[in-house]
Amino acid sequence: MDKIQLFKERIETLIENYNFSGTPKELYDPIVYTMKQKGKRLRPLLCMLACDLFGGDVKKVEYPALAAEVFHNFTLIHDDIMDRAPLRRGVETVYKKWNQDIAILAGDTMFAMAYQLAMQTDYKNIRKVLNTLSRVAIQVCEGQQLDLNFEQQENVSIADYLEMIRLKTAVLLGGSLEIGATIANVDDTTLQAIYEFGVTIGIAFQLQDDLLDVYGNYDVFGKITGGDITTNKKTYLYLQALEVADDATRQQLLDFYSDNYPLHFENKIQEVTAIFNKLGVKELVEQVMNDYYNKGIERLNRISVSEDKKETLLKYVNILYSRDH
Repeated sequence: MDKIQLFKERIETLIENYNFSGTPKELYDPIVYTMKQKGKRLRPLLCMLACDLFGGDVKKVEYPALAAEVFHNFTLIHDDIMDRAPLRRGVETVYKKWNQDIAILAGDTMFAMAYQLAMQTDYKNIRKVLNTLSRVAIQVCEGQQLDLNFEQQENVSIADYLEMIRLKTAVLLGGSLEIGATIANVDDTTLQAIYEFGVTIGIAFQLQDDLLDVYGNYDVFGKITGGDITTNKKTYLYLQALEVADDATRQQLLDFYSDNYPLHFENKIQEVTAIFNKLGVKELVEQVMNDYYNKGIERLNRISVSEDKKETLLKYVNILYSRDH
């Protein structure tokens, strides 16, 4: 069994054995429901892989890794409320299955649980781990607020969007790697380097998700294709399309993304996707995505660790990046 599969099984065992239940059940049932869903477990895996990369004791990173997963799922619960999303991973979201108030409380509880879990490691590392988690938590909220601002903001630039996804999504990947490296007791320069690697590939992964929202397979990814178009999300695809479109096509897109657009949402998805195809947006976004991914790999390659030790981490990020896009 390779390390990736081994670590995945350790994470699933941790989640299965950890007691997320409690009273009142109306608060804790949604937490159990959320944590028992099968996700990629990307963030805890990155924690473990980073700890292993630098020769640390992976046993000591298990609960901080679980903290990263609990924190991530807390953000999803609250994100789904704000997006009014009916589905997540192919099943009903917490706010849809229960209600908004319960979803808020369940998310708040998971936020606190994440800190309890993060403290379960060597005492000498607790302060650094909590500082990383706190810094990332604030940045994720900043990113989410920017995302909300963009809904009402007319002139969102590509640079604005990249900064938003860096904060909302990528810093948690970087922070997960940083936590794993912290528990392996690396120096501050190396901590910064592994963090920056995670942030850079995190931006690439989010651009990939933007593409998959339009061009992905529902049966594979568990999301409604075109959901970002339906909800008028100003994704990289949309912003890139506005940048390269002629005046008439640009006005078409602006009309499609107006709140008063009259057609049924399926027609809207088809029409907007057709514009993206005409403008070659998919290929343009793939190029930017590949640039970020390659830049991330270059940053990992500059870290002073033997190539054989990097092999497992590289293998894992390559697997994630090989999803159909």
